[in-house]
Amino acid sequence: MSVRNPSPSLYNEDLAPAEERKWGAFSIFNVWTSDVHSLWGYYLAASLFLLCGSFVNFVIAIGSLVIFVLMSLVGNAGVRTGVPFPVLARASFGTFGANVPALVRAVVACFWYGAQTAAASGAIVALLIRNENLLAFHQNSHFLGHSTLEVICYVIVWALQLLIIQRGMETVRKFQDWAGPAVWIMMLVLAVYLVAKSGTFSFGSEIPRDVLIEKTKDAGVPGEPGSIAALAAVAATWITYFAALYLNFCDFSRYATSEKALRKGNLWGLPINLLAFCLVAGVTTTAAFTVYGEVLLHPEQISAKFDSWFLALLAALTFAIATLGINVVANFVSPAFDFANVFPRQINFKRGGYIAALIALVLYPFAPWETGAAHFVNFIGSTMGPIFGIMMVDYYLIRRSQLNVEALYHENGEFRFQSGWHGNAFIAFAVGVLFSSILPTFTTILPDWWGTYGWFFGVAIGGAIYFVLRMGARRKPAFAS
Repeated sequence: MSVRNPSPSLYNEDLAPAEERKWGAFSIFNVWTSDVHSLWGYYLAASLFLLCGSFVNFVIAIGSLVIFVLMSLVGNAGVRTGVPFPVLARASFGTFGANVPALVRAVVACFWYGAQTAAASGAIVALLIRNENLLAFHQNSHFLGHSTLEVICYVIVWALQLLIIQRGMETVRKFQDWAGPAVWIMMLVLAVYLVAKSGTFSFGSEIPRDVLIEKTKDAGVPGEPGSIAALAAVAATWITYFAALYLNFCDFSRYATSEKALRKGNLWGLPINLLAFCLVAGVTTTAAFTVYGEVLLHPEQISAKFDSWFLALLAALTFAIATLGINVVANFVSPAFDFANVFPRQINFKRGGYIAALIALVLYPFAPWETGAAHFVNFIGSTMGPIFGIMMVDYYLIRRSQLNVEALYHENGEFRFQSGWHGNAFIAFAVGVLFSSILPTFTTILPDWWGTYGWFFGVAIGGAIYFVLRMGARRKPAFAS
C-alpha cells in the first residue's frame, strides 16, 4: 500500500510498507537455516541434544512447536501490514516511543554482529594455521590486541558481509537461498565422515556424564542430563535463543508472498529443520568423541583435526558462510531498519547497516564478547521479552489484528498517544524488565532457576500489565490513552 502524506520524521522508502513481495516458502525456510546453522547454533544444538539424555527426551524438550507458534504470530503481522519491526512497534509504544525497543534490539545486534564475525573469521584462522609458516605468523605477529592473522581474517569477513547487503533485502534473500542448502550438505558430509570413521551411530551414551556436564556448562542448563529440570531448561533455552527474532521476524515476513508461504516456510524451517539439525549435531559430536577421545562441541574444532586438508577447507568455508548467514539475518537487517527508524530522513536501510558494521569493527580491538560484557548484552537482550509481550497483546488482543497502517507514519495520528510516547506501554515494559532482567541479575530475591525462564516472565508480565492498562483506558480516544 502507498502512504499518503507521511511525516518525514517517520518515513522513508525502506520503512514504507513492502510492495514487492518475492519471498516464497523456500526463502522463509532459509531465514531459519541461516539463523540456526551458525557456529554458536551448532554448539548450542549439540549441547542441548546431549543434555537431554535420549532422543525421545530431546523431541519432548526442544519446544520447537512453541517457537513455530511465536514466530507465526509476529510473522503474520508482518505479512498483513508489510511493515518492519520498529514501525510495527509504533502501534503499542507510540510513533517516537518505538525508538526505545528499536534501539534495544539494535544494541544487542551490533554486539553479536562483531561476535559472530569473529567466530566466522576464527574458523578461517583455524584452517590457515595448519600451515607451519602461517602458524608461526599467527604466534609471533600481533596487532590491536590480536594476532595479525586474526585481524586480517576479521576484516576480510567483515567486508564480505557488506557486499551481501549492497543491493538491499533482495540480495539477502538470494544469499540465504544459496547458503542454507550448502550448510546442510556440509553438515551431512561431516556427520557421515565421522560416523563412518567411528563405526558407531549413537546419541551420546558413550560420553561420561561428568565430562558432558563440564563441557556443556556454558549452555546454562541446570540439573542432571535427562532429568525433568534439564529437559525443562533445554526447552526454555531453545525458545529463548530466538528472542531477538521474535521481535524483528516481520522484517523478513513483510516480503512473503502470502501467509500460506510463510506458514510452510516456518514449518519446514523451525520444527523440522531445527530437530534435524540438532540430531545431526548430536550424532556428529558423539562420533567425534569416539574418534578423537574429546568432546568437541565446536565444528571448527572437529574440522581442524581432519587428515584431509581439502575436507578441512570445505568445512571451514562452509561454517564461515553459515555464520555470515546468521549475522545477516539476526544482526544486520535488524539494526539497519532500527537505525533508519530513529533518523529516517538521514538514514536508509543501507546506511543503517553500515552503522552496525562500523560499530562491530570499532568493537573488535576490545573484543567485549570475550569478556564479561557478554553478560551485559544478555541482560539487555532479556528486556526483549516484555517488548514482545506488549506488541503481541496490542496487535492480537487489543486491536484484533486490525491495524491502521497508514497512521503509523503520521506524527499527529492515532498513535501519537502522549506526544509520540505511550505511557501504558512503558509502564508495562518497566515492570516486565524488573522481573525478566533486573531482579534475577542483580539480586537474590528470586530463586536461582528464575533466570532460565526470565524471558517468559517478561513476556507474560509485560503483556498482562499492558492489557490491563489498555482495557482500563478503552473508553478513552486512542490518542489520549
